[in-house]
Amino acid sequence: MTTELRGKVAIVTGGTSGIGRDAAVLFAKAGVKVVVAGRREVEGRETIDLIRTGGGDSLFVKTDVSIAADVQALVRKTVEKFGRLDLAFNNAGIEGALIPIAEQSEEDWDRTIDINLKGTWLCLKYEIQQMLKQGGGGAIVNMASVAGLIGSAGFATYCASKHGVMGLTKSAALETARSGIRVNVVCPAVIETPMGERIFGGPEIKPYAIGLHPIGRFGTPTEVAEAVVWMCSDRASFMTGQSLVLDGGFLAGPNPPA
Repeated sequence: MTTELRGKVAIVTGGTSGIGRDAAVLFAKAGVKVVVAGRREVEGRETIDLIRTGGGDSLFVKTDVSIAADVQALVRKTVEKFGRLDLAFNNAGIEGALIPIAEQSEEDWDRTIDINLKGTWLCLKYEIQQMLKQGGGGAIVNMASVAGLIGSAGFATYCASKHGVMGLTKSAALETARSGIRVNVVCPAVIETPMGERIFGGPEIKPYAIGLHPIGRFGTPTEVAEAVVWMCSDRASFMTGQSLVLDGGFLAGPNPPA
């Protein structure tokens, strides 16, 4: 576990379960003061309890990342509690309705884009403002997906939102590089999370989905969280505007399920 993060302050959105929860706990183990953001208060308190049980310092802020005032309040409360903001993992997201474009509602498009893409943009906006106000410096990791690198039938809106996150990340990195702020993005394939279970957990689809991963299994939230903590550390100090793919070989080439 890295030690150079000790004493820093991080925001983790979507920290109520899955990858966000594991990332929040790992940041805390590294000595980071963690602000957990999410819409579900009960699950958010559970994450806070895990952090505090391990001796960490944490705060939960109920946040809908698609609402500007919520994100502004999240950053403001972080600074009020801990004095500054050094790191951020913009992880909040939803899968939306997984149906063909011709059958999708405008409401579902708007909701998915608002949370996955607009939400990431709002987080970047207010996180970067605060980091610049402090004199620059910091590290931000956005959550995309292998769906930000490919298309997938039935997943068009989700793919569009994650492709957008990829572009946002590169643009933000270029805008902030001279200020010492690094912005990167992580792109997992299927991970054992509540979202992964909803999409790929059925008895018919799961063997097929596992077969698309040459490594022979889905990833774990901790495997992604470990990468995120590393990306925020000084060990990744020359990395900005880049995507880190964690996919068990999913994108390496055609791999028909066994």
